[in-house]
Amino acid sequence: MSDNELGGFLRARRAEVTPAEVGLAPGDRRRTPGLRRAEVALLAGISVEYLTRLEQGRDRHPSPQVLAALAGPLRLTAAERAHLYRLTRASTVTCGRLVTDPARSVRPGLRAMLDQLEPAAAMLVNQVGDVLACTTGMRRLAGPIGLLDGDQPNVNRYVFADPRSRVAFPDWAHVADEQVAALKDGPARPEFAGELTALAGEEFTGRAERVPGLPRSHGVLRLEHPEAGRLRLAYEVMVLPGDHGMRLLVYLPADERSAEALRRISPLRLVAG
Repeated sequence: MSDNELGGFLRARRAEVTPAEVGLAPGDRRRTPGLRRAEVALLAGISVEYLTRLEQGRDRHPSPQVLAALAGPLRLTAAERAHLYRLTRASTVTCGRLVTDPARSVRPGLRAMLDQLEPAAAMLVNQVGDVLACTTGMRRLAGPIGLLDGDQPNVNRYVFADPRSRVAFPDWAHVADEQVAALKDGPARPEFAGELTALAGEEFTGRAERVPGLPRSHGVLRLEHPEAGRLRLAYEVMVLPGDHGMRLLVYLPADERSAEALRRISPLRLVAG
């Protein structure tokens, strides 16, 4: 295996993107169908010299902002952005530990409380949005939209890096603002913020600059559900300071139409809020 996986990945992606895909003319005497280093550097707003160092493995610590800038001209998918970020972390000796490690487990008392909330849709998330536990009602609600996919589902990665989130949330911009506000309301998480910057670029960094860290504790969420259709859900958010800032999120139908739609996909009766 190459000891310069980052450089190899950048070179491979550059070779696969045609000038037409990024709005450039093909030009004369082009030896390969892919992009030249100078073209990628220009589109990303970085120097050719710096891109050369990255591709040759002479610099293996690009900032999340640089990764986000490269993702555009290299036409990276969300999965490829995540892979690129992982490559930079793997090549970094010290990438900055979190101020305090986010909670990774749920104590028995909280699990028992969650069980009592059935059949409501409810979940426990840690400070960076990892879904640590949820009710079966939440699985019926969030499973079909892809929010709970993977070994470690994460609400923030879903919102900012999964295209399905923009279909699921008609008010995506508002949902994204609330996620940023929740992150800023807790302890600084530079490593996780760097990951979201690499995954989403300006969609995340722009919000991080302008959205205050004051997330709403309740409200109404509109959701496009592939089985139940358009839903209106009243939500409540409770911060559990004694459990490292873990949050409990509970979703109930905000009107009778949403309640009836949810009853059609669930054998358990959900009471309208």
